[in-house]
Amino acid sequence: MSEKRMTSSRKHHLKSMMLLIAKGLLEAEEVEQKEERRKYMEENCPPLTLPNSTQELQDLCKKLHQKIDKVDEERYDLENKVNKTNKEIDDLKIKVVDLRGKFQKPVLRKVRMSADAMLQALLGSKHKVNLDLRANLKQVKKEVKEEDKEAVGDWRKNIEDKAGMDGRKKMFESEA
Repeated sequence: MSEKRMTSSRKHHLKSMMLLIAKGLLEAEEVEQKEERRKYMEENCPPLTLPNSTQELQDLCKKLHQKIDKVDEERYDLENKVNKTNKEIDDLKIKVVDLRGKFQKPVLRKVRMSADAMLQALLGSKHKVNLDLRANLKQVKKEVKEEDKEAVGDWRKNIEDKAGMDGRKKMFESEA
């Protein structure tokens, strides 16, 4: 086993060589892109010569507008093609998954549901299910105590009774 393993110095050397090669390839690709851009600009953008008269300037503007319109149309067409191919790719991905026939089952988790929610999930939202047992009980009205009505008397009397330390003592004794 130990004979088949690579030494750390060998791994480091190979890694550094791979990085050097990749760096060289990236630099060559960058130079190639710059050259392609320069060629494209020479072909499609001739050197600009500004005319002396206003009529020639207007003609130049019209030509530039026509070129802009043409480029916009091409851009629009390309966008539509890209969107269409993206949709086709998505449809093909779905077909591939369907053809494989293997579907991953999601991990199921315990969910706490009330009986109302469970019956509503089973029967659907059209059927209103209510298992509220308190709804069927009779309503009982509480009797109002007569003492409360008598206690509401003259407010000045209540204030005078509670004033001072004697009033505080009476208040605590009455509550307890």
